Amino acid sequence: MPRLVIHQEKIPDPRALTALCPFGALEEREGHVSVNAACKMCRICVKKGPAGAVEYLEDAPAPAVDKAAWRGVAVYVDHVDGRVHPVTLELIGKARELAARADQPVYALFIGENVAGSARELLHYGVDRVFVYDDPALARFRIEPYANVFEDFVKAERPAAILVGATPVGRQLAPRVAARLHTGLTADCTVLDMLENTDLIQIRPAFGGNIMAQIVTPNHRPQMATVRYKVMDAPTRSEAPSGEITERAVTPAMLESGVTVLGVTPKEPEQFIEGVDVLVAAGRGVKKEEDLALLEELAELLGGQLACTRPLAESGWVEAKRQVGLSGRTVRPRLIITCGVSGAVQFVAGMQGADLIVAINQDEKAPIFKTAHYGLVGDLYEIVPRLIERIKAAKGVLV
Repeated sequence: MPRLVIHQEKIPDPRALTALCPFGALEEREGHVSVNAACKMCRICVKKGPAGAVEYLEDAPAPAVDKAAWRGVAVYVDHVDGRVHPVTLELIGKARELAARADQPVYALFIGENVAGSARELLHYGVDRVFVYDDPALARFRIEPYANVFEDFVKAERPAAILVGATPVGRQLAPRVAARLHTGLTADCTVLDMLENTDLIQIRPAFGGNIMAQIVTPNHRPQMATVRYKVMDAPTRSEAPSGEITERAVTPAMLESGVTVLGVTPKEPEQFIEGVDVLVAAGRGVKKEEDLALLEELAELLGGQLACTRPLAESGWVEAKRQVGLSGRTVRPRLIITCGVSGAVQFVAGMQGADLIVAINQDEKAPIFKTAHYGLVGDLYEIVPRLIERIKAAKGVLV
């Protein structure tokens, strides 16, 4: 990473030097000049300042990694009491695609207690080897022991790439492991690809979804990425298992932790918007909070749920857990009906994988129509009641 080095003894007039910077990045205090975070590396101070007063230095390029020493695409198995989170199966499906491009094996890392049965089930989804760390002390997630085990797996097997679900556990575990391994981590990837040399192409929205950033880490291994639920496709379960289970020893040193789990209180069962087949999404076109009842009625008739865009969640009209988009949740329902949604890129990125998208908006130039399969140009307050009436008639419900 480039940097500026200030040689104080070569500065005859500190104030004259700081005045050269158009960004205010040079500061003078008691005759001492320093560089602050506003520096753009324009090097005007180097070119126009006193000779030798400011030096521009670039770090030596990182040493080339021996890519042949890192092999395989690994998936962290996210689970609760052995019940595997479906995002894990989606990541296994993507890992198989990536591994096929670079002729690599697919690994799964399973950490927990009494997880042998669940580990064997993963062999029906195309995993070559499932590495199991089974110990009573790993029954509940604790960041230090899980990170220790994860690190042990990576150092022993040296996978070229690691995929982790962007779940509450994955969002804690992946960055800690990446920091220990001195490697990079790309969060919330929407597209993944792999070159024949095992370089992982990681694409994610950036700058509020205004651009799609392509990230490659060619000089570091392993390469790590997190992916949200419902972004990738899960593979079909095969009748016959393939691959093998490898059990790994858990040492006392791995279990050291400053945290003790005193107990677990289960939550009431809840249906999240990621798991439903039909969504009715409310946008800015909804004029009053009370009007959401109209959209909730439509969603209920279709056996679905109400969702929303960010402004409605921020206003408190709808729970934040029902927000669709980059800062909300990624969904892939069979049907989504957007009502008064303009179609900002942040929202579209969270729902564009839906099988069928129907948009209702009175602005015929609204961006949502570029994504929708069917568009209804008109006032949602006129269209939605008519839809409800038609659905009730088709179901034989008295209007």
